[in-house]
Amino acid sequence: MYKKSFQKGGASSPRPQRAFGRSRPPSAFGQARPSSTFGQAPRGGKPFGHGSRPPFRGGRGGSFGKPQRGRSQHIDVSKFINKAVITEEVEHFKPEHVFADFKIEAALKNAVIKKGYDLPTPIQDRAIPHVLRGEDLVGIANTGTGKTAAFLIPLINKVLLKRSEQIMIIVPTRELALQIDQELKGFTAGLPAMNPREKIFSVCCVGGVGITPQIKQLRYQYNFVIGTPGRLKDLIDRKMITLSEFNTIVLDEADRMLDMGFVADMRAIMTAMPKERHTLFFSATLSPDIEKLIKEFLREPIRISVKTRDTSKNVDQDVVRVKAGGDKLDTLHDLLNQKEFSKVLIFGRTKHGVEKLSKMLGERGFKVESIHGNKNHGGRQRALGAFKDNRVQVLVATDVAARGLDIADVSHVINYDIPETYDDYVHRIGRTGRGNKKGKALTFVESR
Repeated sequence: MYKKSFQKGGASSPRPQRAFGRSRPPSAFGQARPSSTFGQAPRGGKPFGHGSRPPFRGGRGGSFGKPQRGRSQHIDVSKFINKAVITEEVEHFKPEHVFADFKIEAALKNAVIKKGYDLPTPIQDRAIPHVLRGEDLVGIANTGTGKTAAFLIPLINKVLLKRSEQIMIIVPTRELALQIDQELKGFTAGLPAMNPREKIFSVCCVGGVGITPQIKQLRYQYNFVIGTPGRLKDLIDRKMITLSEFNTIVLDEADRMLDMGFVADMRAIMTAMPKERHTLFFSATLSPDIEKLIKEFLREPIRISVKTRDTSKNVDQDVVRVKAGGDKLDTLHDLLNQKEFSKVLIFGRTKHGVEKLSKMLGERGFKVESIHGNKNHGGRQRALGAFKDNRVQVLVATDVAARGLDIADVSHVINYDIPETYDDYVHRIGRTGRGNKKGKALTFVESR
């Protein structure tokens, strides 16, 4: 484990600095006022990330589902340690299908193959045939396993067969909604159309941006509406979306929507839709409360689970032990100066703390961006774009970036603050080690 070598005042020899001119400032940085250091206690309180946090004021209807924000779940430190083992002897998944075999329209099949899709992932292999048959489905799979294509491809085919078909996709965050919309456009861009009305058109309805452009787009003939529960509910209340016109709905990352307190909005939307509908339900975890929603929303669904473990076998997990009251920032500085920490996603609990840590790392010479709920839509997209395009080395984020986002080649995930629940931990570290690549996850743990 990462113990002595990263512990302030440890006995190990100092590490050579990277050639970025990021020498550590004097060790007194931030120590005169402990409350100014990200993740440490406000005056007179307990340290965040060590079993407590300030009261949570976000979300809706938080009495349903997982532990409410502000009621942290105790997580045994041993769950943060797991050595990734990847050998040639590991049994490889053998799909029953190839994309060329799926019973989809020839134009869509060509578009899928042109995008480089050949062999489906486990969730795609198992789910696509059932979705094509119009069966309700519950899909449980680890994050980063291709769930989006597992429902987009057969649903695009449904639209090709019936151009008047309208499909709603509900997701927890605006970033995930935009990502799904981009992937949809990637599949449909090359599909032939005799006239503009035959083109597959989607509207992305998310909060944090002006509602007027979304209202204008909803006046056109569309096939897909992709959005977050709060904004969708707003547009429905304004009578810009008529739920009786939708016969297909996808609830993606349903566990996260439950955790964020969107259950009332989800229930209101589902109740107003036609009873005879096609419902797809995707989640990375399956809790008793998720089971309640499945019984409430779906009719005799096909259940597909290709999840073999909570965390990916490709992610090497370990802890970084720091002394209580010690300077976590200096320890983080030393880690980021190592060559292998090339693209690092750092998670903190609070919006204020994430922004403060981002600024302090910037002052120390690191190329860094932040993403959290206090940033407007444009700022969040610019930060994500800079990180995806490798224009910055570090992205500091709250759990808004923990689910659904597909960011290539993240070398490390660092939990600067311990997550509130183990599910949050699973989703955080799922941002690295995606596909067949190996990743590393480190969690800061205070020792007394």
